[in-house]
Amino acid sequence: MERKKIILDTDIGTDIDDALALAYLLYQPNCELIGITTLTGQADIRAEMASAMLHAANRSDIPIHVGTMECILIEQKERYAAQSIMLDKWPHDTGFPNDAILYLQRTIRENPGEITLLGISPMSNIARLFLMDPEIPSLLKELYLMCGKFSDCLPCEKKAKHPNADGKLNNAFVPANINSFMANGALEMNALIDPFATAVVYKSLTPIHRSIGVDMTSRVTMTRDEFIAKCMMHPIFKPIMDMAGVWFEHSESVTFHDPLATVCVFNDNICEFTRGDVAVEIESRMLRGFTTFCKNCDGKNEVAVNVDVDKFFEEYYSVFK
Repeated sequence: MERKKIILDTDIGTDIDDALALAYLLYQPNCELIGITTLTGQADIRAEMASAMLHAANRSDIPIHVGTMECILIEQKERYAAQSIMLDKWPHDTGFPNDAILYLQRTIRENPGEITLLGISPMSNIARLFLMDPEIPSLLKELYLMCGKFSDCLPCEKKAKHPNADGKLNNAFVPANINSFMANGALEMNALIDPFATAVVYKSLTPIHRSIGVDMTSRVTMTRDEFIAKCMMHPIFKPIMDMAGVWFEHSESVTFHDPLATVCVFNDNICEFTRGDVAVEIESRMLRGFTTFCKNCDGKNEVAVNVDVDKFFEEYYSVFK
């Protein structure tokens, strides 16, 4: 199988699932991770965290570029990389170029039809790229996003509850109580943080445009004890465990949001997708970033409508053996 050229766009440092997704990419044999871009508050520190992961895997040759820390038209809510305390223990590089948008443009244009852009973060970098160079979406091989919410059925939603939901942990978001801007669970975090950017991305035409929403990712969870036991299987999980220390202060479980989207890039048997069109609400101040999906066999988007949980975990952990 030909190795896929991947660029990862990430806000690593808020939830540990970004680091879990990056770990999978580093050891997936069919992945050629050609670059990483960061964004949201403290994007430079997030780049250092990604670097620490690369150093732990002896892959520090992979370039990292710092992206935007701001949203389009609204104030940034995701201001802090809460898990950056791990940097005190892990070697990492600093001083990364602050040119993620230009890096993305240049790399995609140099590799037309070859790049899979994997967005596991708010859409701020990707939207600015598409607005700056409207031809870029058509030059991608595929666009995979962990973004949105496309059904009302969330069987594991309580397990997947973010530790900030009750306002107990004011070290990532402002305001700390995320229910104040998540409309009590109606909105998905990556879509709502920069809703105007989200709208731009979903209006863009790419050859393959797939989204794995929180309605699917919330089904792939592990208890704290199960997760810790799994982390004993490979050294790359050691820095992730140092990030998890912050997470487990207020959560008893881990939800593999970003890893599910990442695994889907390489394995078509994990999620079932349906074609249609995604619309993003931007008029309502309270519901900005709300995503809806309408089935349409000629639509420009695909969304995950089912997930095989057992197959996901089997595939995810298979690369670390």
